[in-house]
Amino acid sequence: MRKASRIILWSIVALVFVGTFVYLYLSSRDKALSYELVSPTTGSISRSTVLTGKIEPRDEIEIKPQISGIISEINVEAGDMVHAGDIIAKIKVIPEESQLSAASARVATAKIALERAKQDFDRTSGLYERKFVAREEYEQSETEYKKAAQELDAAEDALRIVREGVSSYNANESNTLVRATIDGQVLEVPVKVGSSVIQANTMNDGTTVAKVADMRNLIFRGKVDETEVGLLKVGMSTVISIGALPDVAPDAMIEYIAPKSTEENGSNTFEIKAAIEVPDSVNLRAGYSANATITLARADSVMTVPEAVIEWGADSAYVYVLTDSVPEQKFERKVVSTGLSDGINIQIKDGLDASARLRGNEITGK
Repeated sequence: MRKASRIILWSIVALVFVGTFVYLYLSSRDKALSYELVSPTTGSISRSTVLTGKIEPRDEIEIKPQISGIISEINVEAGDMVHAGDIIAKIKVIPEESQLSAASARVATAKIALERAKQDFDRTSGLYERKFVAREEYEQSETEYKKAAQELDAAEDALRIVREGVSSYNANESNTLVRATIDGQVLEVPVKVGSSVIQANTMNDGTTVAKVADMRNLIFRGKVDETEVGLLKVGMSTVISIGALPDVAPDAMIEYIAPKSTEENGSNTFEIKAAIEVPDSVNLRAGYSANATITLARADSVMTVPEAVIEWGADSAYVYVLTDSVPEQKFERKVVSTGLSDGINIQIKDGLDASARLRGNEITGK
């Protein structure tokens, strides 16, 4: 009985030893590898770039006053539509003391002159009726009287202009009336009633009373990196995507590429402008953040393969073409000529047959 037990025990030890040896031997052998097989397809390849920017009106006009003073009335608010010539605001003039004093003195002097001329004219008129003076002297006196009356009228108008900024001769064209200079929409009214404003001059840009723009004439303004600016041309089409309006994607056309770069975050970028075709049913607002997708190159009906199957070496591109699958997959390395890539698929120009089966991703076999 003991002998049988020893035999069984040693048999178990031998089996364990042999099993371990076999396991280690099999584990040390190279495992067979297999690969996914990929076939070329016919399709379209395009390379595009996305530019970030915003939507702006082509011409945003700042309406400024032609005279300094205080805003007494504002007739529009942001969002209103205006036409050229519409009154946007009215200005109350605050006269300077020196100008007011001089204008008042001119009126007083003109009144004295008119009174004197009237007396001379009345006296000459009486003498002329009695034939004591010649007609020429009478007419001279009459002319002086009319000139004095005209001077008083001009002095009083000048005083009114100093006080109110309005002339009695052209009240409708007064500088105190701030008018729109173009047809468009009011984007902003940065002043309020009671605000002081100054006119533009050589030392100051003047106070902006309102900003007006034609919101049917919009552009996309964005930046493009120097590595891609050489691929862009004036006249290229693009599609605008607007974050605030995900369902709206108006077309646009590049009309300007900056000749000089600007440095931003250590990289050189160039400004571009694209004219947007605004649909009648869409209401776009100035300042919307937007992206412009521009197709840089495109190839249609060409042979394509996943870019992952391409092996790059030196100045050449290679693929591995299946030559045999029994008992193991065998591949032949071939040089191919590549074309356009979109980052996922790549165009094959030459060196590959449409029926070829290519080595793809690795699959661990038994």
